Amino acid sequence: MEKLLKDLLMSDGISGYEENVAKIITNALSGICTSVETDNFGNVIGKISKGKKKIMIASHMDEIGMVVKHIDKNGYIYFIKVGGINDSILPGKIVKIINKKGAFITGLIGTKPPHLMTAKETKQPIVYTSMFIDVGLSSKNEVLKVLDIGDQIIFEPNAGVLNGDFYYGKAADNRISCYAMLKVMEALAKIEYLNAEIYACATAQEEVGLKGGKTSSFKINPDFALVIDTTIAGDMPGIEEKVSDLKLGKGVVITMIEASGRGTIVPQKIRKLMLEVALANNIPHQIDIIDGGMTDGAIVYTNREGILTGILSIPTRYIHAPTSVFNIKDINSTIDLAVKIIEKVAKEL
Repeated sequence: MEKLLKDLLMSDGISGYEENVAKIITNALSGICTSVETDNFGNVIGKISKGKKKIMIASHMDEIGMVVKHIDKNGYIYFIKVGGINDSILPGKIVKIINKKGAFITGLIGTKPPHLMTAKETKQPIVYTSMFIDVGLSSKNEVLKVLDIGDQIIFEPNAGVLNGDFYYGKAADNRISCYAMLKVMEALAKIEYLNAEIYACATAQEEVGLKGGKTSSFKINPDFALVIDTTIAGDMPGIEEKVSDLKLGKGVVITMIEASGRGTIVPQKIRKLMLEVALANNIPHQIDIIDGGMTDGAIVYTNREGILTGILSIPTRYIHAPTSVFNIKDINSTIDLAVKIIEKVAKEL
């Protein structure tokens, strides 16, 4: 696994706490772009100046996680969730709490053992409000010496090669897309004839309302925006092909409709353009019509008077879990298609 990809997966940055992952992205863009800035909202924006037409590439950098809400007298920590997390995955998970000094404190999410539950409790789903984090300290005062209310909590960082082209990692949603965006910018910087200003936007707080996509696209006001995100792969038990027939290793996903139309409905001419580019360049690709979930595209394409927006997605298993699985070939096809789409848009749109 390339160091940049691993660094992005291992970094911390729940919604509103993206500073550390933003530093990694800023450093990477600084070696590529003519300018890099972090705006008031926390979005990282890098620009390559090569023309008047404005093209924006957006990938959100925040991850799901938790925040310390309360510490009881015995040193147990209660939390709120930030972003969409299914409560059933939480018990027994190792987490890292990042304090104000940047130190990582290890904790374990606990709950009442089934042996001591009442008959009624055993029939009910366990909710996160009845869970707590054990950091191995015995009082509130001891805990307050190492962390505080409001500190962010992430799942234990992990990243590596599962087998062959199959990789795994924390925060694959959406750090693998940030990696793809950086590689796209690297490729575009080498194209001399590209007549456009290209903006790379690592957006903040997507997981809690697509917020950074709104502010960054308003600021840039691009002629075209390309959003890169992850999407749910259907090649796993429990998902019927009619729900999702997307497969790892079969190529980049061209997303056409999100959340049954509540999210982005990609304009017809952009759908046509993306498909034509994929076919003309023999880039492996899949099509996504998704019932649930949406990307920054949903807020970008409705900004100002409407912004022409396309969405490329990387199929991923176990999104919004402590660890996800993805295929490096799909990332590479995403990079290839994004570069070709932007070349065409800069020339013709």
